[in-house]
Amino acid sequence: MIGYVTLGTNDREKSARFYDAICGELGVGRMMDNDQFIAWGKPGAGAGIGLTRPFDGNPATVGNGVMVALEAKDEAQVQRLYDVALANGGKDEGAPGDRGGGFYAGYFRDPDGNKLNAFVMKGE
Repeated sequence: MIGYVTLGTNDREKSARFYDAICGELGVGRMMDNDQFIAWGKPGAGAGIGLTRPFDGNPATVGNGVMVALEAKDEAQVQRLYDVALANGGKDEGAPGDRGGGFYAGYFRDPDGNKLNAFVMKGE
């Protein structure tokens, strides 16, 4: 149902390196890249993520309560995504672990402060 999610940035190059690393771990690369916008994903293969300077020219800001969840293939990949995020300018928002109900997740922020998580739902 969701085609892609776009996040704002105030430092395109720094944030692009962050998302290149995160998306590389997820097995996708850039599918669109111009002076204003970068998108990662695979056309026709589920939701992608985009990064842009705000169209109105004002600084990018973080939405309180807004988070992008990245589905991992297993707990080990959740840990790798969390580690990649922190190694590429991300900030810790909650180390990977069991959150109950079969939900395993790690939380982090990108260099602009946008909140993300990497998660996997474990079978019963």
